[in-house]
Amino acid sequence: MRTLLLLYLCVYTAWAQDNLDYDDYDTDSKSKPAENATEVGARGHRPLTRGTDRYSPNRYVPPPISGGSRYRGRPAPAPTGQPQEEEKVTQPDAGGCTHASEEMGVLCPNGCELKTTLLKQEKNVKMSIGELKPQVDELSRASNNVYNYVNSMSNSLRERQRVINDNNRVVGQYSDNVEEQHAYIKETVDTVFPSNIRVLQGVLEKIKLKIQKLEKAIHAQSEVCKEPCKTKCPIPVVSGKECEDIFRRGGTDSQMYMVHPDTFYPPYKVFCDQTTQNGGWLLIQNRLDGSVDFGRRWDDYRRGFGNVAFDSGKGHCETPSEYWLGNDRISYLTKMGPTEVLIEMEDWSGAKVYAQYQQFTIQSDASNFVLAVDGYSGNAGNSFMEGSSELFGENRTMTIHNGMMFSTYDKDNDNWNPGDPYTQCSREDGGGWWYNRCHSANPNGRYYIGGAYTKQMAKHGTDDGIVWMNWKGSWYSLKGISMKIRPYFASR
Repeated sequence: MRTLLLLYLCVYTAWAQDNLDYDDYDTDSKSKPAENATEVGARGHRPLTRGTDRYSPNRYVPPPISGGSRYRGRPAPAPTGQPQEEEKVTQPDAGGCTHASEEMGVLCPNGCELKTTLLKQEKNVKMSIGELKPQVDELSRASNNVYNYVNSMSNSLRERQRVINDNNRVVGQYSDNVEEQHAYIKETVDTVFPSNIRVLQGVLEKIKLKIQKLEKAIHAQSEVCKEPCKTKCPIPVVSGKECEDIFRRGGTDSQMYMVHPDTFYPPYKVFCDQTTQNGGWLLIQNRLDGSVDFGRRWDDYRRGFGNVAFDSGKGHCETPSEYWLGNDRISYLTKMGPTEVLIEMEDWSGAKVYAQYQQFTIQSDASNFVLAVDGYSGNAGNSFMEGSSELFGENRTMTIHNGMMFSTYDKDNDNWNPGDPYTQCSREDGGGWWYNRCHSANPNGRYYIGGAYTKQMAKHGTDDGIVWMNWKGSWYSLKGISMKIRPYFASR
């Protein structure tokens, strides 16, 4: 501030000197009288005479210096007379606007005095600050510790709250499960158990009735068996490897015989047809009255089932019954040499037709008894090799039986999605057979009395009757059908 004031003072002094020189220069002109009353005075207005002149009406004037005086008041003159010794006044060392001497009035301190005062007080302030700084640091550390502790407590509280929420959710789920189990158990105990008990009681009553019936039947059989049983169908003495061999040995009557084709296995009963086409036929399959169920398992078809023949009053079993010889036996007989097969059919009006194949072979169990035929003749239609004549293209090909494996409802070997339990020809068509997808001939199907039947009558809505499609179509079940084999030779 003092520097600024000194600068203004120097500028003002230079300006004043310039004015003084100018006045001295014009002293002669002042003494001359005025020649013209209208003449502008030397210190008056001066019009612009040159085009390049400029005029600024507001010229800057520096402000006057203000503030306190640089000097103190003059001391009072000493009184006349005997001089007195002046006492030294102690100047107070204090700031503010009070002067060091009360007699000199009031005067505010300048910048230098304030700086001196502040420098004197700075030491005390620094000492106070130095004493307060450790306390502030300690307070800061304590505050940080308190903050960290509060923060850890908050985190712990949030974690505990999360655990509590999880536990509440688990407890809620467990409670819901317990309530569901309780409701299920209560319903089971209240409704299912009594119902099952009633059902079991009904089953028990039926079993008791069956036991009583069995006991009566056993008692009746015991009465019958008190006397030695007599054979109703005496077996002829003549025997052989198969029916052609028996015919050559003198067994020319059509009836039941014992054959022994394999010396490693015991003999078994068969029915020999010794009249049709010069005889020698061994009956491997026969259907005539529906007395035997042909919806059997794989092992039943492999071993054979049914009744070979019965006595019609002549003292020997001259009438064939319903039976299947068995795939193992049929395979062995057809693999002994060239074999032909004769299939005879009869409808419910008594009409008869046949289909004959000069070559007929059944492979072993290892190949699932694959069928192979050739050399067709007859008037029933070549279903084994050509399929159904009612169909065309791929649909007809699906009904060819030649080259197919044998299938039963418990062993699916057909060409209709093999292995799929919901697409089984044997299950839908009522018996075991060399099914393709599915058949044009179904000799082992279900037995329908009367011939014609409908989808509504069929168990699965399919043509599951005793069908030969090339003769009677899909929805006519034959009255009778039989399959016979014998060794083939051209000179017969």
